[in-house]
Amino acid sequence: MSFKKPLSVNRLYKPCLSKDFRFQTTRSLQPLDQILGQKRAQEAVHFAISIRDPGYNIYAVGSNGLGKRTMMLRYLKREGLIPNAASDWCYVANFEDPRSPQVIQLPAGVGQSLKKDMEQLMTRLQKAIPQAFDNESYYERSELIKNELGAKQEKALARIAKEAKRHKVQLTVTTPGGYRLIATDGDKPYSVETFAQLPEAKKQEFEDIINKLEKKLRSVLRKLSLLEQEYADKQQQLNEEVALAVSEQPLSALLEKYQAYPNVVDFLRKVQADILTNVDVFLEEGEEQSALAYAALDKKVPRRYQVNLLVHHGKEGHSPIVVEENPNYHNLFGYVENLTYKGTVFTDFTLIRPGALHRANGGYLLMDAVKVLEQPFVWDGLKRALRSQRIAINTLERELALSGTISLEPEPIPLNVKIVLFGDRDTYLLLQQYDPEFMELFKVVADFEQEMPRTVESQQQYARFIAGLVHDKGLRHCDRKAVMRIIEYGARDAEDQNKLSLHAADIANLLRESDYWAMQAGSTLIRAEHVEQALSSAEYRASRIRDQVYDGIRDGTTLIDTRGEKVGQINALSVLSTGDHEFGMPNRVTATYRYGEGEIIDIERDVALSGAIHSKGMMILSAFLASTFGKTAPLKIAASLTFEQSYSEVDGDSASMAEFCALISAISGRPIQQRFAVTGSLNQFGEAQPVGGVNEKIEGFFETCEIQGLTGDQGVIIPRTNMHNLMLKEKVVAAAKAKKFAIYAVENVLEALQLLTGMNVGKPNAKGRYPKNSLFGEVQARLDLLRDYERKLHR
Repeated sequence: MSFKKPLSVNRLYKPCLSKDFRFQTTRSLQPLDQILGQKRAQEAVHFAISIRDPGYNIYAVGSNGLGKRTMMLRYLKREGLIPNAASDWCYVANFEDPRSPQVIQLPAGVGQSLKKDMEQLMTRLQKAIPQAFDNESYYERSELIKNELGAKQEKALARIAKEAKRHKVQLTVTTPGGYRLIATDGDKPYSVETFAQLPEAKKQEFEDIINKLEKKLRSVLRKLSLLEQEYADKQQQLNEEVALAVSEQPLSALLEKYQAYPNVVDFLRKVQADILTNVDVFLEEGEEQSALAYAALDKKVPRRYQVNLLVHHGKEGHSPIVVEENPNYHNLFGYVENLTYKGTVFTDFTLIRPGALHRANGGYLLMDAVKVLEQPFVWDGLKRALRSQRIAINTLERELALSGTISLEPEPIPLNVKIVLFGDRDTYLLLQQYDPEFMELFKVVADFEQEMPRTVESQQQYARFIAGLVHDKGLRHCDRKAVMRIIEYGARDAEDQNKLSLHAADIANLLRESDYWAMQAGSTLIRAEHVEQALSSAEYRASRIRDQVYDGIRDGTTLIDTRGEKVGQINALSVLSTGDHEFGMPNRVTATYRYGEGEIIDIERDVALSGAIHSKGMMILSAFLASTFGKTAPLKIAASLTFEQSYSEVDGDSASMAEFCALISAISGRPIQQRFAVTGSLNQFGEAQPVGGVNEKIEGFFETCEIQGLTGDQGVIIPRTNMHNLMLKEKVVAAAKAKKFAIYAVENVLEALQLLTGMNVGKPNAKGRYPKNSLFGEVQARLDLLRDYERKLHR
């Protein structure tokens, strides 16, 4: 087996080529107006908005920072706007049932006109109706009706009074509308005492006469009541005639204007009838109505005739696109406000307020799935609205069954909306598993990619995407080299030379910070050095913990060797995360062995500091060791492996190849060159499998070597399958170019052992025996000694 050569410098970083970018600055680029690199998601969205049937709502799956919302909004504004899709919605009084306000649907732009026309009409009638009732003509006609009533009343009472007088009985008025018959001596009424002194026959005679007269009086009083009702009817008729004369012309003008809208015509006719019936609303409005109008922040017009314009749109009526940041119950479904006047809670249809569903009706409503699920009763209410295709305004108190307060029950509004929920995959899977209605209501999944292939064409699209961010955020334009550097950062963020990250938030943040450094430098353009400064500044701000870790290496607190040789000791690599920053860190892994029954002790696992994946890696390591050296005889070995100076949980299997190499070194007695660090997981056939964070791991060991002094022969061993992930920092690439540092790519652990020990691993013969002068031959020799010891113990 020949010794591996380090990777060439051009394999460590894939730069952008100037020839692929023909522009000078982003000022000359057309901003990208489509969803970048999201063909699958774009097709799903297009499919969903093209089907108007219920249930084809969208769940957009993807991690935060992908720019799902921005891309969705941009796409909907370009592709999803349908003219005349939106309507204006108004609530008006239901004169027959005030608790159930009626809804009026109008074409976009008409609702505002109706509201304004009704306000102008009411303002006009508020002045004209009182004036019509405050003039001599009205007073004369009203007085004539009143006098006519008085004359008839007097005439009817005069007849009964005259008849009573003939029988020496007097008719007197006791209270308004109350009458009494009293016996007299001809001139004066009898008192109680004088009447008692009359003979019994005389008293009986008076009682009989009064009883007969009372019957006639009751008949007269009934007639007077009818006369009063007749008077009231005539007075009401007069009032209606006067009110009609004032209101007929302006109402007729409105009826003609809105004759194309039957629901408006019906409402106006009901308003006209109600005005005639309740003309006192215009005649008696005083301080109370003014106070109510002030409390409700309304204009001082009769509330019963107002138009509550719930939702209105421009005349084009394009499909509305609404983003609801706080989808609580009231914000989503609307609510009915209350106002307090003189200690009494008051409400009416003018206090109905819209929710996001009302504003988005006829278009699209975008929300965060987790926020929807966090709010009480919102998810059930949303499903109910989508199933019924209606928006019903119910108070949250009624949903909670905490209050029996009388409130309004507005007429539901027909619902035609596409819901777009943004969420991660875990939330999607939970809803899919635990809510059987979810898949019926959200039939379309828009699965957003994390990254896109890196080609010449996609890099040019990425440049236009950067131009779009610059334009949208109002930043300085980028020159060509700055764009190239940002694209290279996108590949580094994707951890792949041949892919670009689609985390728009990361790119936007980098552009903002680069713009800041360009401003500090007094530059009119963002240049490559400003991008580098932004990256360095962001790393410095987040690297306090990293620097503390490296301080431990610098002062010797953390034991790491980057020179010399050690038996059973190797440098493994891990990635540490501080939340907003990740960095690589070398860890010393040691292995020891002794006589035993074939067990390999993972100290981390035994003390509960090992994650499940790390434990799995250790089991695979044990299986490969047994399959290599224990096919014909059991392994009489007990080995221990551990991460030295590790005091927190270890997880992942990226150290399993390093752990195997340390164990082989311990068994064979052959030292491992400490100038190397190793990362890579191992399968049961000894093949090196790819791992994550390979750039950070390499850079972490490079930093360690820099701290302890570069010797020129140090390097990192990685799986060959990780080669496409290499996008290393400039100083690491420069060191490799100067042959002060090297990266080796191996296909299996055997190649790694050869580099680490400087020995050939050897190839087994037909009996499975390795050459004595090979590394595995020496391992077999040690294992044979242990088996001999086993046989001696049992003699």
